[in-house]
Amino acid sequence: MNESLDIITIGEGLIELSSEISLSQTNSLDKYYGGDTLTTAVAARRMGSKVGYITRVGNDYFKDFLLGSWKSEGLDISQVKSSGESNGLYLLSRSHEGEKEFSYYRKKTAASKLSIDDISEEYIESAKIFYTSGIAQSLSLSAEEAIRKAYKIAKEKGVITAYDPNYTPLIMTPEEAKEAFDDVIQDVDILFLSTKHDTPKLLDINSNEKVIKHFWDMGVSMVIIKSGKDKGYYTGYGGDIVFCDFFTMDPVDTTCAGDAFNGGFLHAIASGYSPFEATKLASVVSGLQARKLGAIKAIPTKEEVYAEYEKI
Repeated sequence: MNESLDIITIGEGLIELSSEISLSQTNSLDKYYGGDTLTTAVAARRMGSKVGYITRVGNDYFKDFLLGSWKSEGLDISQVKSSGESNGLYLLSRSHEGEKEFSYYRKKTAASKLSIDDISEEYIESAKIFYTSGIAQSLSLSAEEAIRKAYKIAKEKGVITAYDPNYTPLIMTPEEAKEAFDDVIQDVDILFLSTKHDTPKLLDINSNEKVIKHFWDMGVSMVIIKSGKDKGYYTGYGGDIVFCDFFTMDPVDTTCAGDAFNGGFLHAIASGYSPFEATKLASVVSGLQARKLGAIKAIPTKEEVYAEYEKI
């Protein structure tokens, strides 16, 4: 039996090449790594959770950098397999003025070769929580099948399941996002949604309260809605809906801030916090991350987060 884990995520690890000025003007790019579910995994790990990551990594010049970085973070990468394809990457420019340029290169990558053969029942069973996203599903049909299998195992073994559609028009159509969503929602316990990206594309419901009640009726026990318009989070659980303000109202860079929030929330749930307490803690994780440039590199430490959390 594997050592018990708090959280397991599945998805893609990407090379991040970024600049603080326009991509058309820069003469150099900073190298790091990213990916939506990977951001969630690292955020939870930095808060102190034991986190496992499932993916395929390409056998190219970036392989050792990626594996070494994930190992240094303390992620369990025992289920990461090598593949002959290249690793995916994205180009990103961001500035303190908030302007952003973003471009993905993720077709036919190593991570797209994820399949049901990469899903170990014993490994999934070892966790308290299993989490992934619509972006991970969009990698390929075989990746989608792997994710479906992982959810089925998790539900059968009593593992808490969590999901974020994470819709983005850069990599999927609204129809594709809804199809992926419908494929797993019956097995989801914790659902993260965004009023900017998710609810307008997946549902014909305008009210946050009605959205939450809709998914309660479908069997989703915890629903968290991130609302940029209202500058806060709606958390629905046990018949109650509670609003929590964003921790940071004037962010510098919101790249993957929602994914960092998810990591903080799942860490808190795995640690025994109530969903409403988890939202407060996660808001600090996301808020501190958004005060700096970067996605994963800007995720705060456990000490930084808890120092602020104790104040609120």
